[in-house]
Amino acid sequence: MEYLWIVITLVVAVLAWWLVSLIWGKPWTVKGMFFRSFARLLLRSPELLTIIGILEKFGIHRHNAKFTDASEAFEDKFYQFFRKEQKTLRSYDRTRMDPAVRLSADIMQVFLDDSVEGEQFRHHDYPLNQMFGIQSEMPNFMMTLHPVVSKREAVNYVTRLGLFGKKFDQVLEGLHVREAKGCLPPHFVILRVLDEMKNFISTPPRENPLYTVFAEKLSGLEKLSQADRTQLLNDAAAQIDTVVYPAYHKLIDYFSALEQKTTSDAGVWNLPDGDAYYANRLRTNTTTDYTPEQVHQIGLQEVDRLEGKMRSIFTELGYGMIENPTRKLNELGKDEQFLYQNTDDGRRAALVEYQRLLDEVDSKLDHYFNLRPKAGIKVERIPEFKEMTSPGAYYMMPSMDGKRPGTFYANLRNMKETQKFGMKTLAYHEGIPGHHFQIAIKMELKKIPYFRRVLPFTAYEEGWAMYAEQLCREIGMYKDDPYGELGSLDSELFRAVRLVVDTGIHYKRWTREQAIAYMQAHSAQELESVVSEIERYFVMPGQACAYKIGMIKIVALREKARAALGEKFDLRTFHDAVLKNGSLPLYILEQVIDEYIAKQK
Repeated sequence: MEYLWIVITLVVAVLAWWLVSLIWGKPWTVKGMFFRSFARLLLRSPELLTIIGILEKFGIHRHNAKFTDASEAFEDKFYQFFRKEQKTLRSYDRTRMDPAVRLSADIMQVFLDDSVEGEQFRHHDYPLNQMFGIQSEMPNFMMTLHPVVSKREAVNYVTRLGLFGKKFDQVLEGLHVREAKGCLPPHFVILRVLDEMKNFISTPPRENPLYTVFAEKLSGLEKLSQADRTQLLNDAAAQIDTVVYPAYHKLIDYFSALEQKTTSDAGVWNLPDGDAYYANRLRTNTTTDYTPEQVHQIGLQEVDRLEGKMRSIFTELGYGMIENPTRKLNELGKDEQFLYQNTDDGRRAALVEYQRLLDEVDSKLDHYFNLRPKAGIKVERIPEFKEMTSPGAYYMMPSMDGKRPGTFYANLRNMKETQKFGMKTLAYHEGIPGHHFQIAIKMELKKIPYFRRVLPFTAYEEGWAMYAEQLCREIGMYKDDPYGELGSLDSELFRAVRLVVDTGIHYKRWTREQAIAYMQAHSAQELESVVSEIERYFVMPGQACAYKIGMIKIVALREKARAALGEKFDLRTFHDAVLKNGSLPLYILEQVIDEYIAKQK
């Protein structure tokens, strides 16, 4: 009996030591560190926990009544956490890791190194802008991602409404720090944000989307009593009136005063150490060491190449030699045969067509993919309150519990912007086999650490979506559809133009007007859309360069594998190699493909 107690004591001591090491010290294994780091990141982000949807399966819902701390003090702790984790990860011996674990360590190292390096520029961004920020993201999160599937989650919804004031105050604190450092947004950003916020609070609380969408969701809860429904709606209206609207008024007052202090519409070169900041953003978004000049030249070359291909198709269609193919496509885009009616019926028809296109291409991919996502995909309209400042489309990943499918959001603000010859490419990019394939597959992978199912690398993810566009051209999805192929080439050209204008704005110090003029000359989009795009690049430096750089790399790696393997090359297994490891920095993806080539040989 005494021996048994000794054994039990030793086991308890070892478990206690392991637990203490896992939580506070250095975990015994790097796998333990992966788990701990991911868990800590998740626990600090209630919104991310809501999006992933893991804890609800275990009856845990408290996170759905909270928002992530956005205070300066909390950010200080976050960067301290990154520095500590970076040091810990470097202390493990990589030579003793098996290849799969070493790959995870390399990916986490990139993430941590980039986070630590970025601390010096933590105040160089614009937390509120026309593309994103709490003024639009928080309402959108509440309406589209907060799960109102029970009375408990409905109460959590109301609780979160009551936290808008605290969150807005925390962000306002950071805005004051940026102002003191001279990190002010361009003047047009201030005007756009002011218009957006004023419009959002221009209606009575019970007409605000935060209320109307909540009421619609409550109507679907059959087990909810009428008394509870009435009380929840009254509580929501009260929170919107006494917390949400006053929070917006604080930011409106701040930005109204800020408008008088800035008139510059300059790139980030205008910020303190702005050139270094842009170089950092370019490295982070492309995961390459390309200089701004290299990216600019790649863009110019691709613009010339793609416009040449478009001219050839126009010639085959009998239009003769077209000097400016994008302007010609713009003219065709106004022809009624390529448009839907700018009505609710027209919008519904477009959503149905997007879904048909996704179903069609999904049925033809067996010869090109072994890996397929289990999660489904649906098509929805971008919420009307934010569609004026939103891009043409975007993708929202499915939840990990499988209850929420992936969603392709289409911007239907003006149906004259939705040309039929461009719909295929948009569906392939955002849906199948683009973002939905890559992101849903990543989230369903079982043999990689959890952090790799969530961590994004823009050049890889957007590069894959653009590669999916080209793949669909190659496998015949545009057969007998030359106008659709023109739309596809115009989409690729649009991303090549981004390389030119993004580096033009932030590196070559182009004015807003110069960038607009270049894009309008090489894009089929209307001036309004061009202006919206150019303004996007001002507030997201380097991000727009990730798309084409990522695509170029993936295509180059495919051709490298094809040349090395000859008859042994199988496109399906190549796609497996690209997709089965989740999102990767481009130079690590190249290492993965080199290993794939060696293994196939």
